[in-house]
Amino acid sequence: MDPQRGSAFPLSTSVRIHDNNVMAIKQLSETLINQIAAGEVIERPASAAKELIENALDAGATRIEIATAGGGKALLRVTDNGCGMEEADLELAVRRHCTSKISDTLEDIRTLGFRGEALPSIGSVAKLSIASRRAGASSGAEIAVAGGKVLHLRPAAANPGTIVEVRDLFFATPARLKFLKTEKAEAAAITEVVKRMAIAFPRVRFVLSGTDRSTLEFPATGDDHLARMAQILGVDFKDNAIALDAVREDVSLTGFAGVPTFNRGNSAHQYAFVNGRPVQDKLILSAIRGAYAETIPTGRYPVAVLSLTLDPALVDVNVHPAKSDVRFRDPGLVRGLIVGAVREALAREGDRAATTGADGMLRAFTAGRSGFQPGWQPGWRPSPAAAPWSAETSPSRPFERTGYGFAERPQAAFEGLAMPTARAEVAPPAEPARAEEPARFPLGAARAQLHENYIVAQTENGLVIVDQHAAHERLVFETMRKALHSKRLPSQVLLIPEIVDLPEEDCDRLMVFAEELGGLGLAIERFGPGAVAVRETPAMLGEVDAQGLVRQLADEIAEWDTASGLAAKLEYVAATMACHGSVRSGRRLRPEEMNALLRQMEATPGSGQCNHGRPTYIELKLSDIERLFGRS
Repeated sequence: MDPQRGSAFPLSTSVRIHDNNVMAIKQLSETLINQIAAGEVIERPASAAKELIENALDAGATRIEIATAGGGKALLRVTDNGCGMEEADLELAVRRHCTSKISDTLEDIRTLGFRGEALPSIGSVAKLSIASRRAGASSGAEIAVAGGKVLHLRPAAANPGTIVEVRDLFFATPARLKFLKTEKAEAAAITEVVKRMAIAFPRVRFVLSGTDRSTLEFPATGDDHLARMAQILGVDFKDNAIALDAVREDVSLTGFAGVPTFNRGNSAHQYAFVNGRPVQDKLILSAIRGAYAETIPTGRYPVAVLSLTLDPALVDVNVHPAKSDVRFRDPGLVRGLIVGAVREALAREGDRAATTGADGMLRAFTAGRSGFQPGWQPGWRPSPAAAPWSAETSPSRPFERTGYGFAERPQAAFEGLAMPTARAEVAPPAEPARAEEPARFPLGAARAQLHENYIVAQTENGLVIVDQHAAHERLVFETMRKALHSKRLPSQVLLIPEIVDLPEEDCDRLMVFAEELGGLGLAIERFGPGAVAVRETPAMLGEVDAQGLVRQLADEIAEWDTASGLAAKLEYVAATMACHGSVRSGRRLRPEEMNALLRQMEATPGSGQCNHGRPTYIELKLSDIERLFGRS
């Protein structure tokens, strides 16, 4: 600790201490001020690309070309056909807090940029040049800035629109260069920025090129937002997306949500926009996770594109210079709108299997064929590198090793129905199963049972393979969950109340939800200013860590103002019980039982996935089957 200052913290570099212990405060130079501000606005090349693309969009551009070199560190050039600028505009554009996008208030921001910090921030840490010409003007102008100093402002030949070129980013602040990632990683970050902008503005053509990448082009799709999304997320997204269109009070939500079985290994395929502005807001991302709860396997993430539209006065986009975070006046309303709209869409259309499941099945079937192509002819030979199929080692082997081992009874392959231990036994067709016509039902009519676990059903234009255990597990769980929400859950009284010490503000939040928690079987009451007493816990949870449960609920309520944590725990218990109470693998079902299971699945929301998020059935179209036999 400094004995003279009485502080353990180091002295600020902007304060000088003289021998007489008098502090002298000095004014920082304009260049240093700009460099400090640039550290907040321009974190990496992708940040600069985002700001320049936003400026082009605000200028009304319909064609934007981005070129990079060295991951954007050596070169970043953005060319647009927007409205352009005059010489006087260029002079002001490189000054801080000069903008044409707002006037006197932050209550009605309808443009992507509004601070007037991007260009001066870039110019203070890089070599910046801007050439621009207004439509109809006889000539254009150019300005150059390096390290915060204007080098020249002069007339120049230019096409209508603007070209912004950034070279040697962070040359004026070498320390920042040490924290940048590899050129490949920085180039990938710029690509992600362009993709987000392209989704938000389908009427604009984007071209991304450079010496450090292959050219990526997104042609304009006009009002066809789904076509633009297919350019970014892949053509499969069009066949696996559910349209969203919901309104709650003054907030509207549009976009597309992927079916749960169409998922990815990370959250990079989740895009959110607020009034056309790409954002990465934790409230929105959390709402997406909540909407897909129990439908996506652990470690997998849904694919979704959400667009929120609301009065600019109801959202603060001025939270951070990067403008990727926003703050809603009513966050509970926004979260509820997202969760409700996505869940309603999934209940309406989300039970269908992803089209990628059939593609995966086709790849699995054709994995051993060398150079398989549609139109394949008989006489093929397995690839020399492929191991020969063995009934003894195959995970899908049709017979369990018993006293009639496979080698001892090779004829057993033709005697499946006669072998009581044969796992490949196909349930014999029966009249009750044939009585149902495939065209009458989405999941068709049961035709066979394979390995005493997989139901094969014929549909109007293909077939469906159902995992009977996973499907019935989901049906039981949905029945139990409905019971959970239909009445007050039973609770168990604690002989000695559990006292949980918490900050006073956490206690206040918990008591607001005391009635809701009581309905779930958790009875709490205030115990002094900084504690709550737990008197009853949900009977379904059995012996529970009341301290940990209450603290977790307090943290969740503090973040989202919801009490969903306890309900989720109860539903997890219900899911576990459903798993043990479901039709087990290895149980032979009669045809009428198989058809009854299919009919229940069709009537139950969420039946396309088990409680763990895995698919309960896979659909194979007739056209896919014909491809396997080279008939298409």
